[in-house]
Amino acid sequence: MTTAFLDRDGVINGKPPAGTYITTSRELRFLPGAVEAIRMLNEARVRVVVVTNQRGVALGVMSREQLERVHHDMLEELQGLGANVDAVYLCPHAEDSCDCRKPGIGMFLRAKSEFTDIKFDEAYVIGDSDRDMEAGRRLGARLIRIGQPASPDESGAASLLEAVTRYIVAADRKSAL
Repeated sequence: MTTAFLDRDGVINGKPPAGTYITTSRELRFLPGAVEAIRMLNEARVRVVVVTNQRGVALGVMSREQLERVHHDMLEELQGLGANVDAVYLCPHAEDSCDCRKPGIGMFLRAKSEFTDIKFDEAYVIGDSDRDMEAGRRLGARLIRIGQPASPDESGAASLLEAVTRYIVAADRKSAL
């Protein structure tokens, strides 16, 4: 089973202004097409895993419980809209204090320990930052940047929906032929 690792802010939901964090479920707004894209991944039998740096916990802007409530509510809302996320992994730590914070790969390795059939060379990492792309590069995954690709090993897409339709679903259809 192919796995799509999705960053949260800027990929699934709107990115908060620099230096601020989404601390309540009311602040989390899905980007246009994001729910449909996750549904399409589900229909294509692609595992959907969210991997998100959430330093606001380390900074004391929000508690771990607040962050988990945001994710719980996000998953419930998605499920109510017919879109399923298989797992959410988060890094609540400060910069340079752990191996899980992207560009580190600790969250991805945790996912692999729970979903033992993950093959990183067949997985996609979809993100909007250099940190996301570097983590994917370290894994040997296929890279899709929301926005303009910054290097030749990245594909670019304007949105998660475009990334899924252009690079994942289209590739799945080609391999089925």
